[in-house]
Amino acid sequence: MHDNDGQAQLRISNVLSTRLGPRLYRRFAPLTVTAWEAPGEPVPFADAVTRSYEPFAAGQRWSKPWGTTWFHVTGEVPPDWGGGGTAVQMLVDLGFSGLLPAFQAEALVYRPDGSIVKGIEPFNHVVDLDPAGNATIDFYIEAASNPNMLEHFFATTLASAAGGAPLPSGFASPRRNDVTHLGDKATAGTDPIYTLRQITLAERDLAVDALLQDAAALMGLIQQLDVASPRRAAIRHALERMCDVLDPDDVENTVAAAAAELREVLAAPAHSSAHSIVAVGHAHLDSAWLWPTRETVRKAARTFSNVLTLMDDDPGFVFAASSAQQFAWVKQFYPELFDRIRARVQEGRLIPVGGMWVESDTNMPGGEALVRQFLLGQNFFQREFGVLSRETWLPDSFGFTPALPQIALGAGTDSFLTQKLSWNDTNRMPHHSFLWEGLDGSRIFTHFPPNDTYGSDLNAGDLAKAQRQYAERGASNVSMTLFGWSDGGGGPTPEMLAAAHRNHDLEGAPRVTLGSPAQFFDEAKRTLSDPAVWYGEMYLEGHRGTYTSQARTKQGNRRSEHLLREAELWSATAAVRGMAPYPYEELESIWQTVLLQQFHDILPGSAIAWVHDEAEEHYHRVAARLEEIIGVAQRALAGQGTKTIAFNAAPVTAGSVTALGAGPHVADPAVAPVRSESGYTLANGRVAARFDASGRLVSFVDEWSGRELIAPGEAAAVLQIFRDIPAMFEAWDIDRSYQRSITELSTPDAVDIVDRSLVVTHTYGKSTIDQRYWLTEGDTELQIETTVDWHEQEKLLKLAFPLDLRADQAASEIQFGHVLRPTYVNTSWDHARFETVAHRWVHVAENDFGAVVANGSTYGHDVTRTVRADGGTTTLVRESLLRGPKYPDPEADQGLHVLRTALGSARGVIDAASAGYRINLPARTLENAGHGVEPIVTVSAPSVLVEAVKLAEDRSGDVIIRLYEATGARTRTAVQPNFEYTAARSTDLLERDLGRPIWHPHESIELELRPFEIATLRISPLG
Repeated sequence: MHDNDGQAQLRISNVLSTRLGPRLYRRFAPLTVTAWEAPGEPVPFADAVTRSYEPFAAGQRWSKPWGTTWFHVTGEVPPDWGGGGTAVQMLVDLGFSGLLPAFQAEALVYRPDGSIVKGIEPFNHVVDLDPAGNATIDFYIEAASNPNMLEHFFATTLASAAGGAPLPSGFASPRRNDVTHLGDKATAGTDPIYTLRQITLAERDLAVDALLQDAAALMGLIQQLDVASPRRAAIRHALERMCDVLDPDDVENTVAAAAAELREVLAAPAHSSAHSIVAVGHAHLDSAWLWPTRETVRKAARTFSNVLTLMDDDPGFVFAASSAQQFAWVKQFYPELFDRIRARVQEGRLIPVGGMWVESDTNMPGGEALVRQFLLGQNFFQREFGVLSRETWLPDSFGFTPALPQIALGAGTDSFLTQKLSWNDTNRMPHHSFLWEGLDGSRIFTHFPPNDTYGSDLNAGDLAKAQRQYAERGASNVSMTLFGWSDGGGGPTPEMLAAAHRNHDLEGAPRVTLGSPAQFFDEAKRTLSDPAVWYGEMYLEGHRGTYTSQARTKQGNRRSEHLLREAELWSATAAVRGMAPYPYEELESIWQTVLLQQFHDILPGSAIAWVHDEAEEHYHRVAARLEEIIGVAQRALAGQGTKTIAFNAAPVTAGSVTALGAGPHVADPAVAPVRSESGYTLANGRVAARFDASGRLVSFVDEWSGRELIAPGEAAAVLQIFRDIPAMFEAWDIDRSYQRSITELSTPDAVDIVDRSLVVTHTYGKSTIDQRYWLTEGDTELQIETTVDWHEQEKLLKLAFPLDLRADQAASEIQFGHVLRPTYVNTSWDHARFETVAHRWVHVAENDFGAVVANGSTYGHDVTRTVRADGGTTTLVRESLLRGPKYPDPEADQGLHVLRTALGSARGVIDAASAGYRINLPARTLENAGHGVEPIVTVSAPSVLVEAVKLAEDRSGDVIIRLYEATGARTRTAVQPNFEYTAARSTDLLERDLGRPIWHPHESIELELRPFEIATLRISPLG
């Protein structure tokens, strides 16, 4: 007679937790612990071991937020330990909370010679010892007192959601300020935040350990099986027999017999139709987030050392790691560890994936920046390990540009992995394995792990979810699961590997095989003969606020990208003409800095204050150095003289200066505002802007066509402020509910004419906003500079342009082209896409007439349309300028900002693109110059734009020219290098020869480009 199912499970759980679990360790022995607290930033091992250490005991508190305490641990293993089915271990408990292991105290264990043993995490806190080899214990432990900001955040959020109900066990209950102040060292406090619980020796009973793992696998499986399932009943009965056989008073002598009761149910093989899972070890480690990059360096060392230890113990374990930056950090700061990593890479068990410098955001980096993510990342992997990544690997980035398939394929990868779209708040993606077709028609095989995580612990629920949700079942039967503690690193644990082995071939569960990403993708492609196709962007229905949060970080990125373009263009032009050396190393170093800041929690604005303060410092240094590089190259090119020369780095003409060249500077002055009784006017014969007496832009006429751009009765460039309190994830999210609370700033404090500009001043709350309007002779865009001293929180500032246009779609610039999005809402997919990203411009048009709203550093937009009472249609284009989220940085966006916008008429996307280049790459003047500069290259087709000119990464002196078709039409173009050369050839994005015909100097370089195609030319200069 057996208990009923519920009673049986309670009894089994009770036996495991109160009888078997406490017997995991047979004996304990004390160790001697001394400590030294680093007074400031972390110090290297060689420094730490020279310091004076004081006695330290369990129960003592250690280290302030973001501090470091070094523990020196010594002792002897008792002589009778380590035999008879036991293992000797050192247990380290730094004061772990038991929750969210990657977001609290961590440590790294060293031997006295400085070699690394392993990392210490809350759920991976033991160090295996070998008493047969050396009974003497002597370790140094570098312990980091990182505050647990994520646990505090969830505590606050859950408390609010629960309406005062008790929080789950283990969660603190802080005030909101207690959450956010920890993200800045200046406000984090100096009191110790952790209490050492233990550093001790223990003798682990391996038979008890194995039985606990057996029982855990079976108990998890029971929860996934139908209550009436014979398999469930058989497992339950076996577990009950285990409990009957196990004598809680004599566990050591009855554990083997208890384990024998489970052998039959553990040996039952999986059904032939069971879903097949390739389990890949992983430790998604954010390069910065709720910790600074300096802590990521240490997290990488902890994670890799843990992984290498597991590989020593489990020959089947394979681990995939992305981000060349993190490998580079380990090489720089932990060379001994890096050598061990290199050996495992050569063995094929540690797999560099992604091919990118970091797991970047893909919405906001420019086209050339995304190329460089791959170029620098793949070059690092090739140089250090002799391998190229096959997989583009972005499990956690916040949506994906349709330019990515072409870029990823061109950079040597053939597969793409993410799971982030499982976070969609409205629609579920219809596929898990499919072909993703990009803007130009490129298709890349794509997989979403169907258990919707990149950090599984391989529990039965996760495995069953993968089998249950896999959308391609019937056509294919294999998916990938990534397992290991993630976000803050840590990676797989012995318990996870135990779960993988027990589920390798287990009746009632999917079949689990440890393997590599390549093994999965090869099998998936082989078995899925006719995959479905998803076309265009993969928009994340969530985290829409990341297009706007932390405006200074975004502005720094935009400016850095364009300064790098200028520095490379003019340096390459000077180098190929023998006028100045090319600064290879310095430009590569600057690119590494800029690419790091594009990580998907830095550029999106979702990191702590420390991270964004550091990013701004990086951008200032980058800008200063790039200005120097640009100045040196331009002076070398233009020489000395009495002329003022204008340099135009844009791929479109600027006034009278040709694209990519330099010529005499012709002043293009601003027109003077004309005051009248009704208001103010700015007109230059091409466009006319009229403002009412309150400084509201009420008319903008394209004088060549006579068309009015602003909708009747409306004003443009209107400042709108919305309440912005998302349900969760403040820096990340903008909820649709923001639209229900709007304040328009329509009554200014002052309207003045200042230096040929119209200046309109507003105040709102604690903030002041100046809008300066000006128009230059011959230009088609009205320039708008918005200077905001912003002191609002949980508010969203938008700049609105209601346009008298019936536009069914809006064209928004993305990398190497533009994406068309509907302005109407027909479907749930349209409904969810209420905030979108654009780079330098948005274009809306009727067939023969349109408008462009260009920007200097803004990414967030929304574009909608309404039908007016007069039957006309208003298309509303709004820029999202600023926010004020409180978490994770309570000072986000506070302070002074200067933001640039331009409004103009534009008949097509090339007009719009030109406006975007003009505002982001204005011609710069050089005084006391001798002569102009011929462009290094010209192209014949107006729709083909040169994105980058640089010298080749191999430092051969070859010139790399990257261009693309910008309008979405098949185009032929001639490319003319304006320097002597021996040969020109097409390459991929890694600058590898594609094997296509080589052009020689007497031949015309003719290209036929498909819509939005990227082309890269490598041209070898003569001599």
